[in-house]
Amino acid sequence: MPFFTNQNRDQLRLKYFEAWQKHCSRLPMQPLEAQIANVIAIHPEYHSLFNDPDRVLNKDWKPEDGSTNPFLHMGLHLAVRDQVATDRPAGIRTAHQALTQRIGEPHEAEHRMIECLATALWNAQRSGLPPDEQGYLDAIRRLQTKSS
Repeated sequence: MPFFTNQNRDQLRLKYFEAWQKHCSRLPMQPLEAQIANVIAIHPEYHSLFNDPDRVLNKDWKPEDGSTNPFLHMGLHLAVRDQVATDRPAGIRTAHQALTQRIGEPHEAEHRMIECLATALWNAQRSGLPPDEQGYLDAIRRLQTKSS
C-alpha cells in the first residue's frame, strides 16, 4: 500500500484520525481513507479513541498489560481485506467466502482470519523468514471445518 510507505507509527496513526474525521464530517475521501473509516466504523469500541488524538497518538498497547492495540487490529483488518481483494495468497478470496458463509458474519470471519494472519506474521518474525503463505492459507481453510 503506497499510502503507508515511509511513514512512522505516528504518521500512520494520523491517517486513521484524518480518515475518521473526514467520515464524521461527511467529507470526500480517497479510497483507502474510506476503507480505514469503514474499519473504524465497525469497531464502536474504538470510537472514543478518535475524540482525543493527543491521548492515544503515542500510546503503547502491550499484550502483557492485557490490552489490544486498536491500530494493529484495524491494520490487520485492512491487510485481510487487501488480500481478499487481490486474492493473494492465491485462494484466499475463496477461503474468505467459504468462511464468511459458514460463520454468517463477515466481520467475525475477518476476525478469525486476522488471528491466522497475526500468527503467520509472528512466526515469520521469530524465524526471520518471509511469512508462510501456504501455512496461513491452510490455517484459514481449517477454520471452515471447525465448529464455532
